[in-house]
Amino acid sequence: MATSTVTETLHTTEEIPLSVFPPKAVLKGSNDSEKPFVDAPILEPAIASDDSTAPEDAFEAKVKWNSPPINKYRVLCTFWSFFVLGMNDGSYGLEEYYHLTYTVVSLIFLSPFAGYTLAALVNSAIHIRLGQRGVSMIAPLFRLVPYLVITFHPPYPVLVVMYILVGFGNGVVDAAWSAWIGNMANSHEISGVLQACYALGATVAPLITTAISSHGRGGWWTFYYIMVSVSALELGTSTTTFWTQTGAVYLSENPHQKAGEAATSGRTREALKNNLTWFFSLFIFLYVGTEVSIGGWIVVFMTKVRNATPFAGSATATGFWGGMTVGRLVLGFVTSRLGGFRAMLLYLGLAIAIELVFWLVPNMVVTAVASALLGMILGPIYPTAVVLMTKVLPRSLHISAIGFATAIGGSGSAALPFAVGAIAQAKGVKTLQPIVLASCVVMLIVWLFLQQHRPKDKEEGFSMAVFKRMGERVQKLFK
Repeated sequence: MATSTVTETLHTTEEIPLSVFPPKAVLKGSNDSEKPFVDAPILEPAIASDDSTAPEDAFEAKVKWNSPPINKYRVLCTFWSFFVLGMNDGSYGLEEYYHLTYTVVSLIFLSPFAGYTLAALVNSAIHIRLGQRGVSMIAPLFRLVPYLVITFHPPYPVLVVMYILVGFGNGVVDAAWSAWIGNMANSHEISGVLQACYALGATVAPLITTAISSHGRGGWWTFYYIMVSVSALELGTSTTTFWTQTGAVYLSENPHQKAGEAATSGRTREALKNNLTWFFSLFIFLYVGTEVSIGGWIVVFMTKVRNATPFAGSATATGFWGGMTVGRLVLGFVTSRLGGFRAMLLYLGLAIAIELVFWLVPNMVVTAVASALLGMILGPIYPTAVVLMTKVLPRSLHISAIGFATAIGGSGSAALPFAVGAIAQAKGVKTLQPIVLASCVVMLIVWLFLQQHRPKDKEEGFSMAVFKRMGERVQKLFK
């Protein structure tokens, strides 16, 4: 009897179609868990791409921010890393100390582009050889050492070189953590918090520098003592939490999707052959350039054009970055309800309208309020774009594609503020507003093209589901 039972069981097992349980969905993202069924990642239907041969009913694992449990600490470390990144971008203010023109000061915006570009070229190699462990060590070191040098307030050319190194560290960490968070469950919300940490850092930095300068507690370089400290903390915590995430782990979680091709070959080259990589990169170039142009020049604009006091100008900059922080924290939930592509159209339309008020109403109070509102509306645009990159591109290309896009974004953060400075030298800082407006309009045009490639099954959103239900009810009434 026992033998008969075993035979029947084996026969029944052979009849089960094993393709229903793809091994990738069980293994991916759960390698650290001792309870694979309790900590199993969320499964969502995979979006088919031109490069993929996966069946239509295949599922892709979505890692959760709190499962496995170590992820809670890793996510907190990424938040801190982006906070440091925001403090870096909100800390420029060198014109008076070095007695420089707007054009020469703008070189400090231009120099990180070289570092971002180098990061884009080696991002994939770092992940393949060293994994996230390598990212957690390399990126903070390339911030910590330059900040330490800057505390000695070296000659301006040395400062430019140091910011090239900082740009490399920022480019590595920007691509790595944006891609990792973008692949999680509830990615719009978590990415919103990640980018809100960046905006919070950029909000805090001007307040600290203003407090240092107004109380006569040291020169501008005193701020970099703080940057050394926060970077050292980032190095220690990130290295500890990501220590087990080696290159081998990265390859197992992100296999190459082309059968027969080596897992480590040609990912950057393949990402650059994908047209969507270039269009997303152009979009991010325009967005980051717009964001940094406003944040970097708004104090000068307020004091020179709106005749505000230095304190009021600094408060306006704080309002812009504070609005961005709120927008990224709150509007991520709106994005997940509307769908990323539709929400982006809404944000860009509102940004253009607010920017027109910002530019055309010559009132200091209206300008300050419009600045905060503009920051809030611009806030969710970057995290939404990164999340949508992870949805329309193959997973094996995420690091390379996002790394390239952030490098191009780094060039935007350099090129547009540099252009504003160069034009301001000849025409005045009032040229900031038409440049920002033109950039927002071009972003909208680029996004209208990208919307044609949206994953319709995943981007239907809450609003369209409501309309569908209403339509079904109307049809029933007529029947």
